[in-house]
Amino acid sequence: MRAVAALLAAVLAVGTALPRPGLLPHGPARGDARLRPGDDESSPGLLLRRALRLYGRAARRLYVGTNGVISSQDFPRETQYVDDDFPTDFPVIAPFLADLDTSGDRGNIYYRQDDSRDVLDQAVGYIQAGFPRSAGAFVPTNAFIATWEEVGPYQELSQDNEPSTKLNTFQAVIAYNDEDTYTIFLYPEGGLQFLGTRPKESYNVQLELPARVGFSWGDSDDPKRDGLFHSLASSEQALRNLERESNTGIPGVWVFHVGSTEHVEPGGGEGAAPAVPRSPAEHPNPGTTGYTHPLSSHSPMAQRPSHGSHSPVLLGFVPGRRDTQERSRWLQPRGDGGTGQSFSANPSSYSSGQHGVGVEEDVHFNPDVFTYSAASKETCAQHHGRCSPHAFCTDYASGFCCHCRATFYGNGRQCLPEGAVHRLNGKVSGSLRVGRASVRFQDVDLHAYIVGSDGRAYTAISGVPQPAARALLPLLPLGGLFAWLFALEEPGSENGFSITGAEFTQSLEVTFYPGGETVQVTQTAEGLGPDNYLSLRTHIQGEVPFLPENVTVHITPYKELYSYSSSAVTSSGQREYVVAAGTANQTLSYHLRQNVTFAGCPHSRLPARQRLSVARAFALFDGHEHVLRYALAARIGPARDDAENPGVSPCHDGTHTCEAPARCQPGVGTEYTCECAAGYRGDGRGCRDVDECTEGLSQCGPFSVCLNVPGSYRCECRGGYQPAGDGRACVPLAPASDPCEDGRHPCAPGDRARCLSRGDGHATCECLPGYTGDGIQCSDVDECAESPCHPAAICYNTPGSFSCRCRPGYAGDGFQCTYAAEGNPQRLTPCQHEQMYPREVPPLGDGHVPQCDEQGRYRPLQCHGSSGHCWCVDAAGQEIAGTRTAPGTTPPRCGSPESIQQLTPCEHARMYPREVPPGPSPVGDGHVPQCDEQGRYRPLQCHSSSGHCWCVDAAGQEIAGTRTAPGTTPPRCGSPEPTERPPSMCERWRQSLLEHYGGSPRGDQYVPQCDPSGDFTPLQCHGDSGYCWCVEQSGREIPGTRSEPGTTPPCLPSVAPPSVRPEPRPDVSPPGTGTFLLYAQGQQIGYLPLNGTRLQKEAAKTLLSLHGSIVVGIDYDCRERMIYWTDVAGRTISRAGLEPGSEPETIISSAGLISPEGLAVDHLRRAMFWTDSGLDRIERARLDGSERRVLFDTELVNPRAIAVDPVRGNLYWTDWNREAPKIETSTVNGANRRVLVHTDIGLPNGLTFDPFSKLLCWADAGTKHLECTFPDGTGRRVIQSNLNYPFSIISYANHFYHTDWRRDGVIAVNKETGSFTDEYLPEQRSHLYGITAVYPYCPGARK
Repeated sequence: MRAVAALLAAVLAVGTALPRPGLLPHGPARGDARLRPGDDESSPGLLLRRALRLYGRAARRLYVGTNGVISSQDFPRETQYVDDDFPTDFPVIAPFLADLDTSGDRGNIYYRQDDSRDVLDQAVGYIQAGFPRSAGAFVPTNAFIATWEEVGPYQELSQDNEPSTKLNTFQAVIAYNDEDTYTIFLYPEGGLQFLGTRPKESYNVQLELPARVGFSWGDSDDPKRDGLFHSLASSEQALRNLERESNTGIPGVWVFHVGSTEHVEPGGGEGAAPAVPRSPAEHPNPGTTGYTHPLSSHSPMAQRPSHGSHSPVLLGFVPGRRDTQERSRWLQPRGDGGTGQSFSANPSSYSSGQHGVGVEEDVHFNPDVFTYSAASKETCAQHHGRCSPHAFCTDYASGFCCHCRATFYGNGRQCLPEGAVHRLNGKVSGSLRVGRASVRFQDVDLHAYIVGSDGRAYTAISGVPQPAARALLPLLPLGGLFAWLFALEEPGSENGFSITGAEFTQSLEVTFYPGGETVQVTQTAEGLGPDNYLSLRTHIQGEVPFLPENVTVHITPYKELYSYSSSAVTSSGQREYVVAAGTANQTLSYHLRQNVTFAGCPHSRLPARQRLSVARAFALFDGHEHVLRYALAARIGPARDDAENPGVSPCHDGTHTCEAPARCQPGVGTEYTCECAAGYRGDGRGCRDVDECTEGLSQCGPFSVCLNVPGSYRCECRGGYQPAGDGRACVPLAPASDPCEDGRHPCAPGDRARCLSRGDGHATCECLPGYTGDGIQCSDVDECAESPCHPAAICYNTPGSFSCRCRPGYAGDGFQCTYAAEGNPQRLTPCQHEQMYPREVPPLGDGHVPQCDEQGRYRPLQCHGSSGHCWCVDAAGQEIAGTRTAPGTTPPRCGSPESIQQLTPCEHARMYPREVPPGPSPVGDGHVPQCDEQGRYRPLQCHSSSGHCWCVDAAGQEIAGTRTAPGTTPPRCGSPEPTERPPSMCERWRQSLLEHYGGSPRGDQYVPQCDPSGDFTPLQCHGDSGYCWCVEQSGREIPGTRSEPGTTPPCLPSVAPPSVRPEPRPDVSPPGTGTFLLYAQGQQIGYLPLNGTRLQKEAAKTLLSLHGSIVVGIDYDCRERMIYWTDVAGRTISRAGLEPGSEPETIISSAGLISPEGLAVDHLRRAMFWTDSGLDRIERARLDGSERRVLFDTELVNPRAIAVDPVRGNLYWTDWNREAPKIETSTVNGANRRVLVHTDIGLPNGLTFDPFSKLLCWADAGTKHLECTFPDGTGRRVIQSNLNYPFSIISYANHFYHTDWRRDGVIAVNKETGSFTDEYLPEQRSHLYGITAVYPYCPGARK
């Protein structure tokens, strides 16, 4: 604290503070080179003045990349590493690996070599703070410094999307000599304003991949070293802690040994530990003045200032470098050093994730051996390892002592940073008599939070059973120990930690008045734990007064005198407290005596007496959380008047002659008396126990038995009775009744609802599957209304269930029926199918039963039975325009269906107008297109009621940017392409991207270039960036052809022009038989077969290519063998059959969709459900796109995954809301919506319902967990806790399969063991989205 005040004074004297504390000097003034602004830039290879050793290999050049990385090799394209997890394919030093962008002068990236003294001094100071023992003799000759200054994340900008204002600053320093190399990562306070970036191909999907911090070896000639890496941080929490914590004791500074060994060794293994985070108000603003750092030599009290650094100070402190001429070693604690963790599989973060006390002590230290002995003189040279890394050692005539350095305080063996926040963890056990009740508790949790800057101490003890928890409210000394340990120090005074450090024992005895109850408390501090928290054990034993419920306890502020010796601290006092119950108050008191013993330095000068002043003291019991809390604000200062401070009483120093169990009562000065404790009789020199039971002195009530114990007695209730609330009387046992068992519940009858007991005498009601309602009123669900059976089957609704039975003449289970003609089953024709399930015919309203011929084909002439209208149909049963006749008139003459021309798309659209997708000027209602004589779309289309006009292509799709407003000149539209050639892959992709970019792409956005025939032009260029490359016929980039701006690669057509124009179309490559997985990968749907549960990776292939699409959600209809998917680029929902040559069919157009993501198919109800994170909706429609309706559009932020249980009729979905993520459920009709999971989840991306185990499971990219629960939210358990970045998940047999954005593959996880069993990484690396399983059968549908 004193050093902080001096530091503040120095800053104020200078008057200014540098903007980035702690970073090594950088920028043009230091001769730095500046990396070219851009999204994916890399520096030329910088030839080092001398080679450095990196991972045990020599490196002669270094490259700096935009994306927060340094390498000894040139970088590949960012798509090959920026979104992937470690390991990388090339050597990497990554202080913050993410998709960064400095375009438009958003930040600077500087780099240089340096061998100046001030830089090397500052670097070696950091290194030796992290490696005080092994790097004590390290003298760097060169440094390489790379600084990312106020750089931003990459983002796609548009008119509605402003550039991010969050910018990051960080630095990496490589210090080396001919023999060894160290790396320093520096993160200044406030330097990390964003923690991750969105992938480039995520489109509207709201995802953010956390940055990666660490090291990767890359490929090498030694296969044993391939895949090795060291990860410091890869989660949001670990990244957030980078600037708050440390492995050097200096917040934001991380040091690693990366040179002479192939393993990375993190600092802190030799005694340093993560630094304590400080609030902004506690960080002094450093100026440009130099700061000294004390070093110690072997001569007593010798201290020598280091070379002061003139760079700004990170969080107010920069370690100095020892003078290279000084031959004495730094005096640091011993330790084996340890080896840094390196991994070849799933990484674990090095960051502790805790904000703990700032020192990690030597785990080998034995407090029983550590003594100051004059007989066998110990010296600093022999035992300097016993001192804290933040202390110096001094030799004395009879031994040595450790003393904390400036800006730290403690006893020298443990030193903490002044003014910092500290935490303490511990366990509390006890055996208490409360009134007449006995209470025992074992290892309940104690947590304390200390604000060292103003002496505040907050203590919380959870889990103490009643009535003991409430009775401990007056026992403020439980938390008062921490107030004394970390009290605010007045000038010339020292708090408890400055004297005892983190190893001591406190013994406390408290006697309550007027009842005389006595309790003993022992608190043992056991040093600093592995998480750098002070560890404490507390034991409480004795008797405390009973306190009734609903009372509060008020503690009077007090002052307390402490007397000190070389190994003990003692104090005593009288405390008052007020017990308040409503308007009634009672003032009570207790007397306390305490002593604290510790192993101190005999040469340290301790104050004889000090006074602790507690200005504020609070105690409360939180009955809701069952937590006992104490809060104190204290300061320690000198005893003002020695006349008021008598010598140490014999009662305190143990020199009295009282015999146990008598108590020593202090008198005036050194006088005292001996008194028998309550429950004993005698003169104090000898005391005998009083038998309260035989003498009738007990107050045991009816139905109890009195048992005498030394000094007291105990009342025990007879069998069948239990203690009453007052702790004295006994009352008959009255177990909480179960309303579900005794029938006192309001639930519907047991065949319709179930009663769930809450354990508190109350119950909740829940309708059984097959019923709907609130549990009190449950009505049967008519499943037959949803047509779950086969068209050739009859559905029978039963209470709570249903059954399906094939009609006479058909065979099957009711869910699949085939026609049995002379024992030869055959499937229904479309006409026969429609006879059984008539469809509506516009505008007649009710269903039309078609007339079929003997072969099951549609008869050419169709007439409506009830209305009398007649019309002609084609072979598909579609009405032929212009043939309908009115009732009572002569029916039309219809030829055979095969001879009738089918309607063109334009003619069909005229009969059934569609809505025009909203554009710059929405038109609202349906548009009737204009067709030419051949039935093709006319190039110019105008809306009859609104007056808007636009151009269309041959498919009738609006051409982006051509729409004009009413009253203006219509656009000039050319002739559409011939209808015999549908749009090519290139044209469809181009048109989709143009629509995605709003019709007018920017210069930095890529739009495919197509030739007149619709093929990709062999040469493709990215906007006006100057980058060009060659492509294959499919549009895929040919590796190795990408050129730098200013040069153009020579590209040749991949195929000769065909003499007859083929008609490329996205059709299905037929899958094999058996069970297989389908996964979405951008513009394609992949096929991955299973052999049992193993992935048949060699048989994987592309099932369906969809250029211009970004497929996200995917599901399968087992009844019709069709796949359904959502497309966020085209804003559509489509489907396709699995038969060879099947083409995609759009069933939900872009009207009313913004970002359709999750998708679920209900094969029983013939319905589908989807989430739209752009509209924040859950919607439902029939599988043909009809009967679309919104289920939910409130209380949703980022709905993502969705799953359905067709048998029970339940729907489940996740909400990827960073502030309040949750998993919800409802019925498929939108009833009974409720939150199922809302605790301990982060980013629930994937969701699946297993129809066989009846478990709901999800993959969480925030917690990295794969978890499952029953549909009612019970039985939750973690299957796997170390996922990378899952997106979607599906369950099959005893495995889960999920897509992963870090691995860009499909990962298999065993359900029982949670182990990773297999993975498939497609050859084409890009992000995988949705995944589903295709069974050769439908999962069972009976309830």
